[in-house]
Amino acid sequence: MISVEGLKVEFGVKPLFSDASFVINGKDRIALVGKNGAGKSTLLKILCGMQKPAGGTVSVPSDTAIGYLPQVMILQDDTTVRQEASKAFSHTARLKERLERLNRELTERTDYESDDYMALVGKFTQEHERYMMMGAENHEAELERTLVGLGFVRSDFERPTSEFSGGWRMRIELAKILLQKPDVLLLDEPTNHLDIESIQWLEQFLATSASAVVLVSHDRAFINNVSNRTLEISCGRVVDYRVKYDEYVVLRKERREQQLRAYENQQKEMSDIKEFIERFRYKPTKAVQVQQRIKQLEKMVPVEIDEVDNSAMHLKFPPCLRSGDYPVICDEVRKDYGLHTVFSHVSLTIKRGEKVAFVGKNGEGKSTLVKCIMDEIPYDGHLKMGHNVQIGYFAQNQAQLLDESLTVFDTIDHVAKGEVRMKINNILGAFMFGGEASEKKVKVLSGGERSRLAMIKLLLEPVNLLILDEPTNHLDMPSKDVLKEAIKAFDGTAIIVSHDREFLDGLVSKVYEFGEGRVKEHLGGIYDFLQTRKIENLNELGKAAGEPPRPVEAVSGSQKGAQPAAKESSASYAEHKEQQKKIRKAERAVEESERKINRMEKRLKELDELLMLPENASNMEYVTEYTTTKKHLDDEVETWEILSEKLEKLLAGNENIPSEAIKE
Repeated sequence: MISVEGLKVEFGVKPLFSDASFVINGKDRIALVGKNGAGKSTLLKILCGMQKPAGGTVSVPSDTAIGYLPQVMILQDDTTVRQEASKAFSHTARLKERLERLNRELTERTDYESDDYMALVGKFTQEHERYMMMGAENHEAELERTLVGLGFVRSDFERPTSEFSGGWRMRIELAKILLQKPDVLLLDEPTNHLDIESIQWLEQFLATSASAVVLVSHDRAFINNVSNRTLEISCGRVVDYRVKYDEYVVLRKERREQQLRAYENQQKEMSDIKEFIERFRYKPTKAVQVQQRIKQLEKMVPVEIDEVDNSAMHLKFPPCLRSGDYPVICDEVRKDYGLHTVFSHVSLTIKRGEKVAFVGKNGEGKSTLVKCIMDEIPYDGHLKMGHNVQIGYFAQNQAQLLDESLTVFDTIDHVAKGEVRMKINNILGAFMFGGEASEKKVKVLSGGERSRLAMIKLLLEPVNLLILDEPTNHLDMPSKDVLKEAIKAFDGTAIIVSHDREFLDGLVSKVYEFGEGRVKEHLGGIYDFLQTRKIENLNELGKAAGEPPRPVEAVSGSQKGAQPAAKESSASYAEHKEQQKKIRKAERAVEESERKINRMEKRLKELDELLMLPENASNMEYVTEYTTTKKHLDDEVETWEILSEKLEKLLAGNENIPSEAIKE
């Protein structure tokens, strides 16, 4: 379908990759992987014709349609949802205009018997048949079906796109691509602005789509569920693994181990040759052998080892001033967009030092309430900020707000003050912008690099209230972990809007659920919240049985010493929460033990096959490894039995905890 031959891409004088050759076939679901800045987004732009390579060819048949979802979207704010989605039919709209023009010409002419008139009739007939074959008459119905299928309601169709959050804007772009029915889908970080429900919907769509797919994503579960092939950009090459992502990770590790062994063997061989040359260089009787060794050394091609990105961000939020006891207090806050009510009766109090999560489906008002707290948009009700509150805000589109004409260094130099200006290079180095990378223009940075740069700007001034709206978008797994640890160590208060439950786990102590125009408070971490709602993941928000969400009440200082019943309920909840922690810890121990057992069983099988080969029959190294592994396996099975028994007891004990312990 798409053939790539000898592709070469350069950034300045440095090639990102070269001599890349591969073919994208009809049913391929390709995960494009590589470290940040390796050239993944650039390759997608080349495949769709938006960018030219430095060398090589990309052959796309003339009848192959390509749909491209960019990492950074630019939507018109002066269009409605229907108008924006209708742009998918721009080609048929042009054809319709051409048909109308031909029809007017036929009506105006009277030379019915002339050859020109008959040729015009033939052209009109041909174009009209093409128009009908494209199903153009059904476009409006198809558009409505697609938008409704993506979660929009009919009252949304005439609303301006500017009223929608990033996730819903992404759905509009997806709708446009689906309506175009391309042969190849190129998706650059499609999950960044999607909620869990949308991500799972997209997984199902891609699994049943007739289109070939090439996607870039840092969501490991998503790309593993979608992919059946993996292209890796590494060491300036594109390596093709014809397996899904999880299998690629295993194969890549094995490949690198082989490369390391080959490299070590080659280094030893080269060392021996050099030693021979130096030893006998001046002996006439060894002149021929020395010349042979020199030629042999010159012909040797160095073994390359795949690069592993072990670098990571080192985040440390600066010390902050102490804020008031309650940095944020909302009392009956309401926000409307025209006749559409985003939320109402929102009453909540966030205490100093708390780390809280805003969760819920896209469009339920999480980012809107953040903007109210930031005083960026008008609202009804009372919203009070505490004494001495200094806000650090990371917006969902923060990376898009950077000045593309500046370099990385200049971007930070413009906001740095005082002694910090002397440490800019050190700060940039900690964020993987060391050396030449600091001279890159912002416009050439990848999505992940832009997010890191925007995060640096946030860190330059001390704040005591962090508001992070989807902070993990564009960040890879190691960067997410480091950011999470930095927030946990942060002295101040944090409000985190995120759909990433693994990121929120162990980070937040309170969850605010947005849904059906209300905001409801849940004490405990994200998994306590999911269990309280009797759901397994954030996908099921709004679907779980039970009464609709009720507004939470602001907690004042006088309300702390509540009634005895409240104390008893709190104690029951604390007991339940502690039990859940023990269960999760036991479950993780059992899972880790099972992984060890699987690894050892796999290795024993490999050793069995190796020892069955005649040349390995007397290989004592394999025999010793087999015996040792078998003993470790037996020990681990015993450990697994003990851990499983402990987990069963904890689960049985959990069943005895009264249902009142689960605090709604």
